[in-house]
Order: sequence, then C-alpha cells, then structure tokens
Amino acid sequence: METVSTSKAHGGIQGVYRHASKTTGTDMTFAVFVPEHEVGTKLPVVWYLSGLTCTHANVMDKGEYRRACAELGLIFVAPDTSPRGEDVPDDPDGAYDAGLGAGFYVDATREPFAKHYRMWSYVTEELPALIAAEFPANPARQSIMGHSMGGHGALTIGLTYPDRYRAVSAFAPIGAPSQVPWGHKALAMYLGDDRAGWRKHDAVALIEEGARVEELFIDQGMTDNFLTEQLRPELLEAACAKAGIGLTLRRQPGYDHSYNFISTFMEDHLRWHAARLG
Repeated sequence: METVSTSKAHGGIQGVYRHASKTTGTDMTFAVFVPEHEVGTKLPVVWYLSGLTCTHANVMDKGEYRRACAELGLIFVAPDTSPRGEDVPDDPDGAYDAGLGAGFYVDATREPFAKHYRMWSYVTEELPALIAAEFPANPARQSIMGHSMGGHGALTIGLTYPDRYRAVSAFAPIGAPSQVPWGHKALAMYLGDDRAGWRKHDAVALIEEGARVEELFIDQGMTDNFLTEQLRPELLEAACAKAGIGLTLRRQPGYDHSYNFISTFMEDHLRWHAARLG
C-alpha cells in the first residue's frame, strides 16, 4: 500500500492511499480518515460509497464528515467508484452513467468489462481485508452508507450481509435499479440482458426475495433532478413497509442531488451510525 498523501484534521489523519488490486487488476485509490485515538484501540468503521462520476475525492473534499467522525471515534473509508487505467474499458459512447466512474458496485460478467469491473468483490472482500490489516479498524463494528449509485451499493451490500454491517443508510439512493433507466443501462452492460441476474443488485428485489435488515435511514432531496425518473424512493418505501423493515425516509424540501445536500445531513447519518456501532 502506497501513501499518496496525509493531512491532519480535527486531531485525526486524513489519508489517501493506493494499492495494486488483485480483484480489479488495476491500481485502486481510496481515502481513509482515522480519528485521534489511544494506541492499541480498535475503532468502528463507516464505509461510504460514492455516486456516478465520483472518485474517493468528492466526499473527502465536500462531504464535511471529519469533525463528526473525530468526535464519535469513527474511521471513515471512501473507495473509488470503478477501476481506472489505460486498459480499462469505458462506456462505448463516453457517457457518464456507465463505465469509468460508474462501476455500480457489481462484479461484471459481460465482456469487455468482466476482467476489471469487479467492484462488488473489491468493496466487500479485498479492501476490507486491507483496511483491517493496515488501520486500527474493528471488523466486528462496521456500517455502510452511500449516495445515489453508492446508495444503491450500500443498500444492496447491507441487505446481502446483514450480520456484517450494523447500520445502513443512504442519500438519494437508486433503490430499484431494475426499474429505472440508469439501472437498465448499467446492469445490462455489466451483467447481460437476463434480468433475473440483476435482482441481487437491486435493493427492492432483494427485499422482495426475503433479504432483511432491522432498519434503514434515507435522506432524499425533493428538488433532486433525478427524483422522479431514476431514484423513485416510493418503491423502496413500499417494499420496506410490506417486509416490515423499519424505514426512516426523510423527504427534505428544497434540497437537490449535490454535496450541498449531502454535507447538510452527513452529521445526522454519522450520529445514527455511531449509535448502532456501539
């Protein structure tokens, strides 16, 4: 693991790191904030999965999480959103909603994406092992959150591994990608046209098929340009109600899809996670 940069903030250390990933076959960069702590202490970890077009840097620069993480004693990990490099294929049309910056947190099975686009395994297996080995992290105390495409990733990963993640939350998530254009495009490109294979990467479908967590916490801006066509929180709301999953869905008037929205409510989410991480 290579240290790209470190900087002190709120008594802790904000670092950016790079390593050669066996999972993606590329170098991967990620950000980690470690709060000030006593030597030997193992700290709870909050995973943050970013949205379309983002890297590790977006939330690091605009998410405003460090003060709360320092107070609450939380390690904050922000992976990249896709593999990158000269040999990594992009969307054939160069669009923003698939390809580079848009890995959708799946393991691709369709060529030419299958070799590198393995973000599900990277985020759930390889990077957690690296974090546990290199940072003062307690693997028994983890939670996960994300924004938009990353909200989709957080929901599907949290629902798939309910015993691993003690809390799951999201900002403006793509809750039912099988039913919206972003999901139609990306899931078909990475996984093929058989929609049965999409269901394990669709939070609503997972809930319909029996996946359960005790509760979810979601904030959604009501002037979000993507609300009606791409996000459709009412689908997740209905699925949770039918399944008996406790859902706190806060519809926030006047807020859009940007990091101005995310940073406004980031502390609420981190305090919610901290209460469940113990």
